[in-house]
Amino acid sequence: MRRSMRRRRDVRRARLLTPMNGSTPAPTPASQTSSATTSPQTALITGASGGIGYELARLFAQDHYNLVLVARSGEKLNRLANELQTQHGIRVTVAPIDLGEPAAPKFLFDQLRRERVAVDILVNNAGFGVFGEFSQMPEAEILDQIQLNITALTQLTKLFLAPMIERGTGRIMNVASTAAFQPGPLMAVYYASKAYVLSFSEALANELRRSGVTVCCFCPGATNTGFAKRAGLEGSRLFKQIGAMNVEAVARDGYRGLMAGRTVVISGMHNWLIAESVRFAPRKLVTAVSRWIAEKAGS
Repeated sequence: MRRSMRRRRDVRRARLLTPMNGSTPAPTPASQTSSATTSPQTALITGASGGIGYELARLFAQDHYNLVLVARSGEKLNRLANELQTQHGIRVTVAPIDLGEPAAPKFLFDQLRRERVAVDILVNNAGFGVFGEFSQMPEAEILDQIQLNITALTQLTKLFLAPMIERGTGRIMNVASTAAFQPGPLMAVYYASKAYVLSFSEALANELRRSGVTVCCFCPGATNTGFAKRAGLEGSRLFKQIGAMNVEAVARDGYRGLMAGRTVVISGMHNWLIAESVRFAPRKLVTAVSRWIAEKAGS
C-alpha cells in the first residue's frame, strides 16, 4: 500500500529496542580505531529493513561496527538485529520509526542521546519514488516523497553532524541515485529529490573538508530491491529490458566508497558512463530518453 494510504504511526509511542542485551561487543578492528577513541564505532542506517540498507547493515556488522537500524517495520529490524548480533557479537539498537513523520528525525536523535548512543557514521538510505504523471499524482504522495527523500535526510544530517564536528571525526552517506543526474518524466518528484541529495552532499563535503567529517553521496542505478514494485516500475523498460544490478554488489560499492572518503560514488561502470554522458548531451534529448526508459516495456 502506498504511503499516503497507510495508517500513520504516532512517533511519540515509538521505542528504541536493543535485542540480546547480554551479547558481548566484538573487539574493535584496526580499521575502526582512531586517536580519539578505541571503543567500537556505531553506524546508523535508515531504511535498514530491506534492499541496500539491509546489505549495508551486514557489511558494517562484518567489520564489527555497532548499529542503529531504523525503518518502519520493527519485526524485520528485530530479525536482522538478532542475526547480526549472533553472528558478529555487536550491539544493535532497533528504532522502528516512520521517518515520513515530520517529528521523527528529532525524536530519534533525542532518544539516542538519552540512551548515550553516539553515532559515528550516518547512512541516510530511506527513500521512495512513485511512478506517474505529476498532474495526476495525489498531493499526499508528492509531499511524502519530499518529506522522506529531502526533509528527513536534511534534518538527520543537521542533527548528527554537530556531534561529529565536535569530536573531529565522522562519516555521512546520503543515498541518492543515478536519477540525480537528469530530469525524470513520469517520476518528476523522485528524480528532483535525488538531484537535491547530490547537490546538497557535494556542497556539504566541501564545507566540511577541514573538519574531519566526510560526506559521501552514493548513486546506485537500477537495483534488485523492493523499490521497483513499490514505485510501480516493475514493467518499465529500465527493469524489464535494461536490467538491474545485484543488491549485494551495489551495497559493497557504496560501502567501499564511503570508507575511502569519496564524495560521489556511482555503482557500476555502465551507470557511471550514463551519468557522465548526460553532461554533454542536449537536455531535451536527455529528458526524452529518461522518459522512454521509465515507460512500460512495449508501449
